[in-house]
Amino acid sequence: MFDDSGANVFGLDIDESSLRQVASLRSARYFPVNCDLGVKSSIEEAFRQVADILARVHAEHPSVSDSVDILINNAGIVYNGTVEAHSADALERTFAINTVSHFYTVQAVLGEMKRKNSGHIVTIASAGGLVGTPGMSAYSASKFAAIGFEEALRGEIKASGKQIYTTLVAPYYINTGMFDGVRTRFSWLLPILDQQVVSRRIFNAIQKRKKRLIMPRFVYLVFPLRLLPVGLFDWLSDFFGITRSMNHFKGRPKG
Repeated sequence: MFDDSGANVFGLDIDESSLRQVASLRSARYFPVNCDLGVKSSIEEAFRQVADILARVHAEHPSVSDSVDILINNAGIVYNGTVEAHSADALERTFAINTVSHFYTVQAVLGEMKRKNSGHIVTIASAGGLVGTPGMSAYSASKFAAIGFEEALRGEIKASGKQIYTTLVAPYYINTGMFDGVRTRFSWLLPILDQQVVSRRIFNAIQKRKKRLIMPRFVYLVFPLRLLPVGLFDWLSDFFGITRSMNHFKGRPKG
């Protein structure tokens, strides 16, 4: 989605076939880097590769930045099941990818951003990190943590006085395949979002340096609704179908 901006784009993913698929659709400015974002050493190696590639490109084209200007933490996984059904591996993998990886990727770029006094860090969280959703407790908890991470990071950057921007993105379910089978009771209020529309809105939010993007707008009501008594808040979550949205979850096919 960044081709028209003239940016060099790096995609980090454990799925090599997906990286190749994106590479076939993008220009020569796209660089796929295989990386397991649930493993610290893999993240470190991936950013070493990114640094090497940027150094070569910068040497050939001095006008091109030699470091990461925009970091988008977008990786995520979800396991379906009750709290008691989540295995240790599922819990650890969910938090490693959905939350802990943000620390390592930011650590890899923030120092240089501060030195240059510029940069932008985007945290892709979820509406599931604003309202705990039955059937995906680990995912919700990890996305709540991602939102807390972004808020703390934003405060630290502000205190540093550096001109580094942050954007928090919290969308409802997106039709990427990750949440196949989920249902929404009122699609006119809480629609399953189209991934192309979401991508464009995120891109626009980055360009405008928006601090927060929540989709759809109805989800913004979560903030004032949290001031209600717990019983009433829970009743509203049930009324709008949030508590039952994962009942028919399938997700992506395994294998």
